[in-house]
Amino acid sequence: MSRLLYTLVLWLLLPWVFMHLLWRGRRQPEYLRHWRERFGIYRTQPPAPIIWLHAVSVGETRAAQPLVSAIKQAYPGHRILLTHMTPTGRETSQTLFGDDVERIYLPYDYPSAVARFLDHFQPRIGLIIETELWPNLIAACKARGVPLALVNARMSEKSARRYARFPQLTLGALRSLTAIAAQSDADATRLRKLGAPHVDVFGNIKFDITPPPEQLDLARIFRQRLGDRPVFLTASTREGEEALLLEVWKKVVTKEAAPPLLVIVPRHPQRFDAVAQLVEAQGLCLQRRSDNAVVAAGTQVWLGDSMGEMFGYYAAADVAFIGGSLLDNGSQNPIEPCAVGTPVLIGTSTYNFALVSKDALACGAARQVVGAAAIVAAATSLLASPLERQQMREAGMAFAARQRGATARTMELLTRVTS
Repeated sequence: MSRLLYTLVLWLLLPWVFMHLLWRGRRQPEYLRHWRERFGIYRTQPPAPIIWLHAVSVGETRAAQPLVSAIKQAYPGHRILLTHMTPTGRETSQTLFGDDVERIYLPYDYPSAVARFLDHFQPRIGLIIETELWPNLIAACKARGVPLALVNARMSEKSARRYARFPQLTLGALRSLTAIAAQSDADATRLRKLGAPHVDVFGNIKFDITPPPEQLDLARIFRQRLGDRPVFLTASTREGEEALLLEVWKKVVTKEAAPPLLVIVPRHPQRFDAVAQLVEAQGLCLQRRSDNAVVAAGTQVWLGDSMGEMFGYYAAADVAFIGGSLLDNGSQNPIEPCAVGTPVLIGTSTYNFALVSKDALACGAARQVVGAAAIVAAATSLLASPLERQQMREAGMAFAARQRGATARTMELLTRVTS
């Protein structure tokens, strides 16, 4: 597919784009806000020279934390513009950075919308975090002389197969980027096979995220509310996983004389109410984090219905399961629990974080389990073994510490590209 044909297809899909926004807006009204930004229409003028970072959703926005801090320190005369594609990414940006950055939706990849975006903000440089290849955006940046780098880049086998279906389009996009910095050798190899001419390997910026003091304070508050019971956290769970885990939990764990507390934090906030209904359908006693109340002795499940508090949940838990890995969703990020020393359980679907998961398993910071029953069995076994938890805690913190440094290497790249 050529870029001309790609653009024509985009225009043909324009009615579907509006229908998609309306459909998503039924479940998540935030999709109906700021919709003009998705077509390159903006009301506010940039207050200073712009350094632009694109972080598509929650994971990429959280990954941007150390990079945002480093850029603010190195370029005090510039303003950071964060662009997103999802309301949850935008909300996470607000939680993490407040008014320290500008935030908008990145426009859809229509040439006119991209042109309005670049004309309006005139970024000095753009950094795309992880993997978002928009051919018209990349071509427009190259034509205008705006350096555009793909940083903290990851390319799973699944994503590589998808991009390989459109070799001409993918090749053109990759070769038009100013620089590419991959997380691992495996990511770099896949990018090179797709046609990227020069790929550096810098490591994963997410290892440079240190637990904010306020999040550790929040963890202490959580523990006070949770009491002395052992706590098993299922973090960033995806649709279908909670039902499987709850069914096993009810059959096995709630029949114990002093059962542990199950904490569920769904990946997407629009599913908070649906997960609460699942818990109640199992006949389990539920409380919500949003109630800001002490968890009663008879409560069996605590629902983490909040955003931007993942470090707090991890640091308050005794054992954590990483959501997205029980069913075929590729897993969520296991780095954060390792950084705070929480023992990690992970399922078999890890393609989004394949290398990180493999290394965490190899050093003893994590254990891989197959199926909901095995996850619950492993959790209850670890909760009953302080020595094993301590060993995993030490392994996780050492593992996270060894992997740091990608942010500094990325900043060297930024300096090189902008000089």
